[in-house]
Amino acid sequence: MSTFQAPKGTYDLLPPDSARYLAVREAIAAPLRDSGYGYIETPGFEDVELFARGVGESTDIVTKEMYAFETKGGSRLALRPEGTASVLRAALEANLHKAGNLPVKLWYSGSYYRYERPQKGRYRHFSQVGAEAIGTEDPALDAELIILADQAYRSLGLRNFRILLNSLGDKECRPAYREALQGFLRGLELDEDTRRRIEINPLRVLDDKRTEVQRRLTGAPMLRDYLCDGCKAYHEEVRALLAAAGVAFEDDEKLVRGLDYYTRTTFEFVHDGLGSQSAVGGGGRYDGLSEMIGGPALPSVGWALGVDRTVLALEAEGVELDLPRSTSVYAVPLGEEARRVLFGVVTELRRGGVAADFGFGGKGLKGAMKNANRSGARYALVAGERDLAEGVVQLKDMESGEQQAVELATVVSELRSRLG
Repeated sequence: MSTFQAPKGTYDLLPPDSARYLAVREAIAAPLRDSGYGYIETPGFEDVELFARGVGESTDIVTKEMYAFETKGGSRLALRPEGTASVLRAALEANLHKAGNLPVKLWYSGSYYRYERPQKGRYRHFSQVGAEAIGTEDPALDAELIILADQAYRSLGLRNFRILLNSLGDKECRPAYREALQGFLRGLELDEDTRRRIEINPLRVLDDKRTEVQRRLTGAPMLRDYLCDGCKAYHEEVRALLAAAGVAFEDDEKLVRGLDYYTRTTFEFVHDGLGSQSAVGGGGRYDGLSEMIGGPALPSVGWALGVDRTVLALEAEGVELDLPRSTSVYAVPLGEEARRVLFGVVTELRRGGVAADFGFGGKGLKGAMKNANRSGARYALVAGERDLAEGVVQLKDMESGEQQAVELATVVSELRSRLG
């Protein structure tokens, strides 16, 4: 019988590589926790309509990439393709916006699913850390989120990323631009799918990555020429706050992102070492999304950063993360009495906050020391009958190779002292 394999376009996270993914998640989450964002977790699947209304019926995500299914009870559900709509739905359902402390600041971490053509940096199952600030319209909030993402990436040692920035206008000024863009696009030779998109959401066409489409877009009307005074002033303040914080960015007038709910500020973090899949994260303001999914007017802004893409960016720059040892002490018992005694020592070390492991399976000294080496432990504890009779254990420094006898009664405090 053949063994099962992970579904196409997915991956398993296994040690020791998984430690890097955990470190990336932690680095992205740390500045959020320090800035008033609370953790939220939502189901892995939601009502299909939540994404159709929120993400947009003209987007590739909804039309081609969503994993949708019908339950035995007849409900139409979808595996979540992105995080914002789910987080906003949960916040509205729990009435977090009525608690009186706006914005509601939330962060999350989880797996997301899109039926895409698998390639390096683009999977059908992927991991993101995201942040949302719900219920307040303030350019300082947009700037805060961009600065926190920049801080997270820099704390990991990433340097060769760029921040692209644009404004998509709002419901006051975007209709005039939409009309001008539709007029331009209708005059182009485009395939049927793209022509249909022109009528639903013409900004989607600007986001088309195909070179033949991008070539035809030369001379397309620019949104900046249609922004109202309010949107221009808002965008200028976001830019000024970023500049004052020393965060470099590039204006990108074609940046629209792949979701229909964005308004005003939109941004993307790109890394040139990743080839065609250069985006490592992005986000923007989505002032009308709450109303789209049946809630009150709640202007909001947020982002999601790809954990998988960030790990690839670190590899592209050759950045080695300073990961904590998964094991600091490895105990090697020789004989039944030593097994009992050293298991007690390991338990005591763990309770004292020391990462410790044990030579299970009754291996001999040679095999157990090989395991100790593989574990990456700084120290090995070795004890046999003669050691125990003398009330000592052998403490071996795995880096220097030095070994000394230490009294059994003091070995825990000795190790805690050495390990700081």
